Amino acid sequence: MTIEHGSRWYVVQTHINAEAKAADNLGRQGFGVYLPRYLKRRSHARKVDTVARPLFPRYLFVAIDLATQRWRSIQSTLGVSHLVCWSGTPASVEDSVVSGLKAREDEGGFIKLARRTEFSPGDKVRVIDGAFTDSLALVEGVSDRERVAILLDLLGRKVRVLVRADLIAAA
Repeated sequence: MTIEHGSRWYVVQTHINAEAKAADNLGRQGFGVYLPRYLKRRSHARKVDTVARPLFPRYLFVAIDLATQRWRSIQSTLGVSHLVCWSGTPASVEDSVVSGLKAREDEGGFIKLARRTEFSPGDKVRVIDGAFTDSLALVEGVSDRERVAILLDLLGRKVRVLVRADLIAAA
């Protein structure tokens, strides 16, 4: 999306899980809106699917010409918590930030996230999601691109657990 002459990008904080609602309502008011999203793998009840998630939960970008648009109406827009301001003036974002995000989008309009770093045996990692969230472990081996064997310290013993690579991060 290109913005009109005189407009700049600003940041809007939304209510919880209301990013899409806020974007729709702001768009209906004539504001340019950019809600960067990515595809996240989600597993639930032995089923794995992919869902669209906001790249910055509770935030989106809105294009405003402060000289000509009635920007204060943003504060009372359904789904919007508030326009991020500094000393009462909306805080602008450089155009390069939004254009840089847009440059990373795929053909479906989703941000392509960088692949996680490859893990090697002996690397210290932290489990970031799942039953063992926040547990520290050592990488024992990599079974394929999707799964990593880690050694968790449970009850004083090292227990081998096979986890998805996206569920761990370098410690």
